[in-house]
Amino acid sequence: MTLKIVIDTDSATAPYEQLRAQISTQARAGRLPVGYKLPTVRGLAEELGLAANTVAKAYRALESDGVIETRGRNGTFVAAAGDAAERQAAAAAASYAEQAHRLGLTRADALSTVQDALRAAYGS
Repeated sequence: MTLKIVIDTDSATAPYEQLRAQISTQARAGRLPVGYKLPTVRGLAEELGLAANTVAKAYRALESDGVIETRGRNGTFVAAAGDAAERQAAAAAASYAEQAHRLGLTRADALSTVQDALRAAYGS
């Protein structure tokens, strides 16, 4: 198992976001198994030609999302992310549904708003 990351310097997407997205995708797809030890911030930064702060920012976002976990001096590892991601998505959906209902939106209007947001996030 190896971490395969490609940073597109011509992309409009920030390098930390490219890194975050690629690690997240690989972890969720099982290409990086639970318990896989990630490179150090400094090591990955050197390997990818990025600033250490860029990699640290991506790692912080991934940890916040429950994709990775830092175990102090032992390193950073892929966590059991699927469950955490699903829980966070379900909580966000429930919160949205409650707020849409309070605002008086019909079920169809609330669903249409979500579909528009998903198209914007994922592309057509």
